[in-house]
Amino acid sequence: MDLSPTRRSLELTERLLDFMREFVYPAEEVYARQRRDGDPRRLPPVVADLQREARARGLWNLFLRDERWGAGLTNVEYAPLAEISGRSPVIAPEAMNCSAPDTGNMELLAEYGTPEQQQRWLVPLLDAQIRSCFCMTEPDVASSDPTGLATTIRRDGGDLVVSGRKWWSTGTADPRCALAIVVGVSDPDAARHERQSLVLVPLDTPGVEVVRDLPTFGYSEQHGHGEVRFDGVRVPAANLLGAPGGGFAMAQARLGPGRVHHCMRALGMAERALSLMVRRASERAPFGRPLAEQDPVGTWIAESRLEIDQARLLVLRAAWRMDTAGNRAARTEIAGIKVVAARTAARVIDRAIQVFGAAGLSPDTPLALFYAMARQLRIVDGPDEVHLRSITRHELRAQGRTDQGRTGQASPPATAAAIRGETLMAPAN
Repeated sequence: MDLSPTRRSLELTERLLDFMREFVYPAEEVYARQRRDGDPRRLPPVVADLQREARARGLWNLFLRDERWGAGLTNVEYAPLAEISGRSPVIAPEAMNCSAPDTGNMELLAEYGTPEQQQRWLVPLLDAQIRSCFCMTEPDVASSDPTGLATTIRRDGGDLVVSGRKWWSTGTADPRCALAIVVGVSDPDAARHERQSLVLVPLDTPGVEVVRDLPTFGYSEQHGHGEVRFDGVRVPAANLLGAPGGGFAMAQARLGPGRVHHCMRALGMAERALSLMVRRASERAPFGRPLAEQDPVGTWIAESRLEIDQARLLVLRAAWRMDTAGNRAARTEIAGIKVVAARTAARVIDRAIQVFGAAGLSPDTPLALFYAMARQLRIVDGPDEVHLRSITRHELRAQGRTDQGRTGQASPPATAAAIRGETLMAPAN
């Protein structure tokens, strides 16, 4: 297992660090002011400025592996870039056109879309002319089990008729959101994992209603998380994405890389929280000594450093597994990092808030927003418990095998040498 950064990844990393320092961090206050003083649902003008600069620096659509449309980076190459963007998670990913849910939707369109679908939807998404949403989660069913979704997709002559109710559909509050990729049951009599299909629904189609936006812990994001009702919505049958009955497999394929992106951005938030914690603990000196020299603050700093590095190695290992064996083969590793990264970020951010005291609860630092974002990651893209259940099943199967060996297991975890840029080789099992 070789986690050494490639020359291209190192070059992009340096370019991105410069971009963050020179443009993104100074833009955070401007972004907040423009949202406060203008229409909070419209993209603040400062982001368009950042997008122009990111394009000029070659920091555009880095997430997309398909070289026809994107940068062609491997998951291991993209992972550190996603982490760096996570240090300013509200505006940096969007500045580079690497923000969810558009990233996953573009990957679906690039992989399964017809030429006509790609021209109509993928091209403007890649150019950031429009945004999109992914409508899977439903309020009336346990959406951690997507085989039980209630939304229906019915064929009627040359049309598909979509009926159902979705929520937490990220992006629907943004006026630029033009497309919904809807997951629904197209054949209720098919096998359990072959009942669902994906359909492309323009948001201005009659019968589509964005009922409300759902704040997260009181925070309302510019893109929003909508509850959407589809009331007998008709679209041409040509709007079917991929094969009929392939919705479950495509949705799972979409979520795999997206979870790695989420995990790396979460670690980016944790890194920035640790940096803020160190600075605060060094400058604040109650009782005659800096907080960094007092327990338990010094211990918190050390534990945070260790936990972030451990989580990063797990994420890189999962990214390597995806690159070398495919997303399906890496599903257990992906489940593991989804749990570990979100929990790690939440712990580190929580410690930073504690060191800042009341200031950590205020909008004077990004910590309160970071905590809300980290906490929601334990639910979005599947709650911790579902991923832990998958890991348990995998481990029970692995432990129950005979002494013929544990075929299919990933290589042993990498050491920190890979993060320092040293070449680490271990034979794959």
